Amino acid sequence: MADSLDREDIEVKVKTAGENIIVDVTFLVSATQQEVWAVLTDFDHMADFVSNLKESKVARVSGDTLTIFQRGAAIYGPIAYPFESTREIRLMPFHKIRTHLISGNMRKMEGTTYLIHEGAKTRVIHHTDTIPEVWFPLAVGQVFIEHEMREQFHEMRNEIIKRKRAELKERGMKKGP
Repeated sequence: MADSLDREDIEVKVKTAGENIIVDVTFLVSATQQEVWAVLTDFDHMADFVSNLKESKVARVSGDTLTIFQRGAAIYGPIAYPFESTREIRLMPFHKIRTHLISGNMRKMEGTTYLIHEGAKTRVIHHTDTIPEVWFPLAVGQVFIEHEMREQFHEMRNEIIKRKRAELKERGMKKGP
């Protein structure tokens, strides 16, 4: 599998609009939409493969809507930002995930993640609009957020690739010689 495990091909753009911080992330991964979906929606195990999460769990399921709780800390150099959130996640299998903050240490968090089939790959496009409780100086905040988002999606992409490789290996063993 020729996927790069490097972070640099994950495009992250951070901009501000008043007090809103708008983040756009995009990358390609050699996996189906279903394989990508399985990782991006694995909230009960996400703390196992996303290093800034200390806890991640589904608190409630109602049809295509989940309520999830996550707690962790984003750390970049001397800056640490502990976070906690309860979010409503609306699932539109295998192409869209919508996120809405219910409570936590942000004043606002709205996000949408799209999974777009591109041949043997899936393009992930993630957009988030947030208003943090804590003010960040623009230059420091932008570098910090870019780093954290790139790292988070890098770890999720690595988990997608790891699971895909394990599945291919398992299928190969079942076929036998």
